[in-house]
Amino acid sequence: METTFTRSNPAERTRRTTVRSKLISLIGPATIAGGVIWAILQPYRLTLLHPVGEGFWWLVFEPPLLVAVVGVVFIAVVARPLLADLEEADAASR
Repeated sequence: METTFTRSNPAERTRRTTVRSKLISLIGPATIAGGVIWAILQPYRLTLLHPVGEGFWWLVFEPPLLVAVVGVVFIAVVARPLLADLEEADAASR
């Protein structure tokens, strides 16, 4: 008895990344990198390193760390849904 195996591969969907989607996906990591580089270049701005006489809010809201947090929030809240919408619009236009 002879059996033949056939494999049905669905057509792989090639994902074209446009320049616009690449730029949008790079804004968040670039912002995070900017905050980290700022913290490295100006360590005196990080009052966690020398918290003498500083209050709680002064320690929590440090500009270089806030820049990094903004980058993370941008990735989670703005970039992912925007990239999904761009991908849907691109798929609909084909």
